[in-house]
Amino acid sequence: MKQVIVSGLSGSGKSIALHTLEDVGFYCIDNLPVRLLEGFADELIRTRASKYRLTAVGIDARNEAEDLQLVLPLVERLRRNGIRCEIVFLDAEEDVLIRRFSETRRPHPLTKQHLALADAIRLERALLEPFSSIADLRIDTSHTNVHQLRALIRDRLADPAITRLSLLFQSFGYKNAVPRDADFVFDLRCLPNPYWHPELRPLTGLDPEIAAFLSAQSEVQRMQADLIGFLEHWLSRFENGGRSYLTVAFGCTGGQHRSVYMANQMAQHFQAAGQRVLVRHRELS
Repeated sequence: MKQVIVSGLSGSGKSIALHTLEDVGFYCIDNLPVRLLEGFADELIRTRASKYRLTAVGIDARNEAEDLQLVLPLVERLRRNGIRCEIVFLDAEEDVLIRRFSETRRPHPLTKQHLALADAIRLERALLEPFSSIADLRIDTSHTNVHQLRALIRDRLADPAITRLSLLFQSFGYKNAVPRDADFVFDLRCLPNPYWHPELRPLTGLDPEIAAFLSAQSEVQRMQADLIGFLEHWLSRFENGGRSYLTVAFGCTGGQHRSVYMANQMAQHFQAAGQRVLVRHRELS
């Protein structure tokens, strides 16, 4: 059995995540009061009914602050009873959340406490910090649209039969900020840049011309070998430690050439080695 607790900031995409999980076969409950979660956990442990083989529950800051503290002991209890319980936390940058609320004209749930929107977002972030700090999977949706988020949720959560580590290689451009949901970030701006070659500038790391240019550079070969060695050494430690998700990000200036090429190279290597691999190119979407 698998139980997913979906939490995160209002406006970060929690409803989209729950709807996507429902589409792929999860029994979903949104905004379940935490006081009722214990009874639901008891039912999961007692019956182990096929109806609840895959369940997802949305928990957010509309609960009382003291009630939110009850969730983590319940998660441990479920795990001790053999239920695979994971916490997924969705986040986004403050200015992005403010823009989303302005565009939709929906009120933030905590503005009912007569707080300004920015203050409500900061309060919500503080209330949900216990979830964010121990989440099995953190997703920053600041640069993610609805379709990308749905695909990401499906790819990382929809196949419960696969229990191996889900490894996501992501490319990004530093000019658009570092992805906050990455476990490892590697800076590739020290490598030769195809941008300075006019014939290569309009291409991306997905094009064979860029791959040929970069693969011929000794610095790129050395960087790739070092990264493979590092990850091969430590991935088994993460798996043995019970991690289900790991995000490795590669950044270059614009996120078009070097980072895209390296993310693809890493994905090909580790997929061939039998890892469960996903690839995302943030700036190419």
